[in-house]
Amino acid sequence: MRLVTPGDSAPASVNRYLLPHETQVITVRRHPAVLMKPVLLVLGGLILAGFLSNTITSNTSVVSWIWWGWLALLAWFVYQVANWSVDYFVITNQRMLLTTGLITRKVAMMPLTKVTDMSFQRSVLGRLLGYGTFVLESAGQDQALRIVDFLPYPEQLYLEVCEMIFPNKNKSSDD
Repeated sequence: MRLVTPGDSAPASVNRYLLPHETQVITVRRHPAVLMKPVLLVLGGLILAGFLSNTITSNTSVVSWIWWGWLALLAWFVYQVANWSVDYFVITNQRMLLTTGLITRKVAMMPLTKVTDMSFQRSVLGRLLGYGTFVLESAGQDQALRIVDFLPYPEQLYLEVCEMIFPNKNKSSDD
């Protein structure tokens, strides 16, 4: 988790969506586990391409098409990694933002004042690898930002966000 100090700034891909009067509190990139499926597909494709090219030795044009197919799969994987590198979950003093997409940029936002309930979930794999999913609820309305998955350090992040959403109103002024 990256806590942003006042002198620090978010990546340029995120900073352009922040309002001038907003203060960043937390900026995190999604957990690298989001890339597990693409990694498995590329490795599986490599094993399959190697197996097929060893069994089909008589027709070289078929073998070259197999490897071109695997190169296309590899290019898709590189795109997925680039896409992951620009995805951020940002919490400011006023709202939560989820920026996604390399080519088609999507920005989902929810004001902190609209959040009525928040929970996080962790699968067995999420516990092993250190990621979780946030589920945000808002006064019976359908929101653009409802589920944020593959977040690193979910317990710490959950506590920090809950403190911002539900501040301690019982604190006395002499504390």
